[in-house]
Amino acid sequence: MVSVGGRRRFAALVAGVVAVAVAVGAPAPAQAANGTIGQRETVCASDLFVRTTPNGAWMGTLEQGQTFLVEGPRSGGYVYGFAYGHINRRGWVQDGWFC
Repeated sequence: MVSVGGRRRFAALVAGVVAVAVAVGAPAPAQAANGTIGQRETVCASDLFVRTTPNGAWMGTLEQGQTFLVEGPRSGGYVYGFAYGHINRRGWVQDGWFC
């Protein structure tokens, strides 16, 4: 039989272990941001369409972790720049999806 004090210590120990596991195991949500002109930004979105004009024809897709050099200008929620990786050309992407 376990004493009342023993059960309290055990409960406190379990609560502490659970709190640490939750704090360590919970990933921080990605915070997407607008691109900074002149900066090579990392894509936070799972995929980001590269277009010929703002909201224009699709010419490729950047995946999360790939990079985009924001050259400007901005237009209607899109930003112009250079898409690195397999696209490797200039185009427009929706702004606000960079890490």
